[in-house]
Amino acid sequence: MAIAVVIACGVSTVVMSFGTLASLEVTRDAYYEQQRFADVFAHLKRAPTALVERIARIDGVKRVETRIVEAANLDVAGMDEPVLGQLISLPATAGAGAGTGLNKIFLRQGRLPDPNRVDEVVLSEPFADAHGLIPGGHIRATINGHRRELDIVGIAISPEYIYAIGPGILMPDDERFGIVWMGRDALAASFDLKSAFNDVSLSLMRAADEAAVIERLDRILSPWGGIGAYGREDQISHAFVANEMELLKGLGSVIPPIFLAVAAFLLNVVISRIIATEREQIGLMKAFGYSDLSVGGHYLKLVLLVASVGVALGLLVGAWFGREVTEIYTDFFRFPVLFFKLDLQVFVLAGIASLLASGIGAVGAIRAAVILPPAVAMQPAAPTIYRRGVLNMFGLTERLSQPTLMILRHLGRWPLRAGLTTLGISMSVAILVASLFFYDAIEHLMDVYFHHGQRQDATVVFTEPRNMRALTEIRRLPGVMAAEPYRVVAAKLYHGNRYERASIAGLDGDAILRRALDEDLRPVALPETGLVLSTTMAKMLNASRGSRVRLELLEGQRPVIEVPVTAIIEEFIAAPAYMHRDALNRLMREGPTISGAYLQIDHNQSEALYRDLKNLPAVAGVSLQTAALTTFRKTMAETMNIMLFFYVLFGGLIAFGVVYNSARISLSERGRELASLRVLGFTRGEVSYILLGELAILTILALPFGCVFGVVLAQLMVANLNTELFRVPMVVEPATFAMAMTAVIAASMVSGLIVRRRIDGFDLVSVLKTRE
Repeated sequence: MAIAVVIACGVSTVVMSFGTLASLEVTRDAYYEQQRFADVFAHLKRAPTALVERIARIDGVKRVETRIVEAANLDVAGMDEPVLGQLISLPATAGAGAGTGLNKIFLRQGRLPDPNRVDEVVLSEPFADAHGLIPGGHIRATINGHRRELDIVGIAISPEYIYAIGPGILMPDDERFGIVWMGRDALAASFDLKSAFNDVSLSLMRAADEAAVIERLDRILSPWGGIGAYGREDQISHAFVANEMELLKGLGSVIPPIFLAVAAFLLNVVISRIIATEREQIGLMKAFGYSDLSVGGHYLKLVLLVASVGVALGLLVGAWFGREVTEIYTDFFRFPVLFFKLDLQVFVLAGIASLLASGIGAVGAIRAAVILPPAVAMQPAAPTIYRRGVLNMFGLTERLSQPTLMILRHLGRWPLRAGLTTLGISMSVAILVASLFFYDAIEHLMDVYFHHGQRQDATVVFTEPRNMRALTEIRRLPGVMAAEPYRVVAAKLYHGNRYERASIAGLDGDAILRRALDEDLRPVALPETGLVLSTTMAKMLNASRGSRVRLELLEGQRPVIEVPVTAIIEEFIAAPAYMHRDALNRLMREGPTISGAYLQIDHNQSEALYRDLKNLPAVAGVSLQTAALTTFRKTMAETMNIMLFFYVLFGGLIAFGVVYNSARISLSERGRELASLRVLGFTRGEVSYILLGELAILTILALPFGCVFGVVLAQLMVANLNTELFRVPMVVEPATFAMAMTAVIAASMVSGLIVRRRIDGFDLVSVLKTRE
């Protein structure tokens, strides 16, 4: 049963991970198709609607939809901090908004705005839920410098905002960022965009060349302030959903094979020792005419029976866990509906893989039974060679008790068996280390990102680039103790045949709030010329220090220039690139210009600061570091930590299965020997000590090896889990090793207690009877 539990753990992780992955993929694709999620996106300053005809003539374009997208500060009851609203126009008529076009919203409650009413809006569901807003309510907003009260007529979700992130925000913060859909005429009047647009989405024909469409669209929009078109894979919400799927795939691809390998190893050990115990019966069966196939089939049936029980149990448990994980994702990703999909293909593959692993694990032992000649098999196995050993050489035989000597001699005379048992126990330690290390990695990631690299209290984002007078105004606000400027420019980076879209962050050379760090967490000086790349970006571009990268900046005059890579730095979140702000301003052929500021604030005056920031029309959004950290922890707790809990649970079950299985087999093999000792006068405690003391020694020996194997396994998992959005740092704290070893020791103690009860229940007469 212990082996079946190990197999069940492997199968259930496959079903849980890939079943959840399949559920997300099917739901996402159906949602995209139903709501006509666009393939290409672009934002610009302003263009006349007449430009739509030129865009529609691009080869491969199926549908074009223009709209108005702007930012507004929202005033929500109970919130002192600034709340950012993303204003998005709906098509001119309610019917069109409901049934045609791209990026259609999915109404959860209420209705669409009346085109003839300028103050009716639809709110995004996560934002509305966070503030208890419902249709019929009201919300105040500062739109292009004007205070307005908006009537809430509907609550909706959108394929564009399955994962809603505001500017300067790392994770979804539903309290401080929300989507507000309005009628196009109302929004156009507020921003003087009548008969114009500043955002466009395209759907493409099936065989269209996306790169060619993006290139052509960029050329058309460039004179109108276009900042670079991009495909669906670079759309923020889609990218984060895809990233989560990659993590699921990585977890499901690395851990289950380890579980199945442990199961195969255990089956090999068990069948080998069963065959060694039953060799005389095997010889007798073959002497009576049983064929090699019959004998091998007998043990293979045993293996397949154990594996089948494990597979069946794993499928049931995996389906249940998968439903639980999928339920968690319903709060994390906003789909119209999300159900766990019982994927038959996943079930079949998991079952076949488990049966194959079990068969492969036992084939060597079964082969030994098949090739054993009857005459040899019917004879007792050759006795172990006894000789003077280490115990005699150091005179330990006179200092140690007889039970202790029996333990040490048994280990010395069966080194291979002891080594295999140690290996099995060490693998259970390794699985726990590899599962628990994620908590260390996430804590290290948060510490580096929030406390070393970004030490500001708040990040202010302007609606558009401003001159340095804006920084002076920010510094005059109440509660601002320090303010550092930054400039962010969208760019395309080219190196050889590689191309990536990224944001270039321009920082001051003496910045202390926002810093670029090396792998030792030391600040990296940004050179007056040159580019600093994150490890992830350097890998994607296949660039190294000294490489020359061609930059195509996507704002202003859109200059194209080649710059050297001066340093590679460690960044665990996203794939940023850095320059000195003065150098970036020069490349942009602009004066001292900034996109926002990093603030250190006096928290005693935070309310006054937030109030003033809300009233500044030039401020598009404010991100608070404490809120970002809280949101990050919450997000991790709702997603990855839940998955890791299951893996740690499975690792603990495997630890128990390995240890208990080893103890149970040893008891089966040595039952007559231990019963004989009881008859000779040994107490129950002494007999238990002989068996369990050996297990304790092997467990202690396995602990350091398991820690080493765990680090290797963790490195393998890191290599499979790194994505373009997140890099998992390879950090294992001493506490993780301690927890893994404690869990295995606890499993050993529980196993020992169970075995001790069996020893105490020995029927000495029946045990000592001849087995034949």
